[in-house]
This record gives sequence, C-alpha cells and structure tokens, in this order.
Amino acid sequence: MTERRSRTQLAADAWRAIFDFIGATARQRTRFLAELGLTVNDSRALSALGQEQGRTMRSLADEWSCDASTATFIVDRLEKKGLAERRSDPADRRVRRVVLTGEGVRVRDEMLRRMYTPPPELAALDRESLAALRDGVAHLPAAPPEGARRGR
Repeated sequence: MTERRSRTQLAADAWRAIFDFIGATARQRTRFLAELGLTVNDSRALSALGQEQGRTMRSLADEWSCDASTATFIVDRLEKKGLAERRSDPADRRVRRVVLTGEGVRVRDEMLRRMYTPPPELAALDRESLAALRDGVAHLPAAPPEGARRGR
C-alpha cells in the first residue's frame, strides 16, 4: 500500500508540475499563435487535419468534444483564411471532407515548429535534468499532430 501511495503521490506531483509549467508558458504560445493569425481553436484544427486524407465534420466535432456547429464555425474560419477547404468524398459525394490547403500545411508546419521550440525556462535546465525529463516522458503515450515529425 505504501508503494502504491508513494507512486500515486509522485504521479500527482509530476502532473501538477507539468500542468503548472504548461500554464505558466501559455502566454508564449498564445503570442506566437497571434503572430500567425491563429486562435487556440485554429491551432487545434490545423493539428487535426492533413492535406491528403480529409476529415468529416462529425469526426472533428467528436475529437474536439464539441457540437457540429462549433466545428463548422472553426472550419469556416480556416476556410476564410485560405488554410482549409471542404471537398467531396470520392466514395460518397454526399459527404464533405475537410483538408488543409497548401497554405494551411505551411502555416501548420510553422506553428508546430514554434510549438515544439522549448520555452527558455526549460532550455535553461542542466543536461542531467533535461535527460531525466525526456526519458521519463518518453514512456507516456503520445500521438503527434498529423504531419508533425518527431525529433523536429
């Protein structure tokens, strides 16, 4: 029981530190999104879309845990910016799929490049701490956004 409690407490401490750090560095992410003319919802959408295989509005709404009208609003914003477009599904013309345009891919890739640039506070840690942090989180499941490459 002691081992379980200590692991649970360690996990809670680690999560609290990670969550607090993400919150403390949110301004930096919000600033560069604004520089790219994006909102947080835009960034989420760009990360969920690719240029080749489209996504239905229903699948996007399900992933984003929102209703279809909210997903439609987000996709409409991306379309107005020339970052996404709706296309007919080749297998069923009644279905529309959302894909990124060439400009959408470019903006998404720039967004991810900046998103994956470590905050100065993290980069300032010593090598040993960085290696321990990297090795610890390497065991967590993660799915990089479509089009993102690990180790970038």
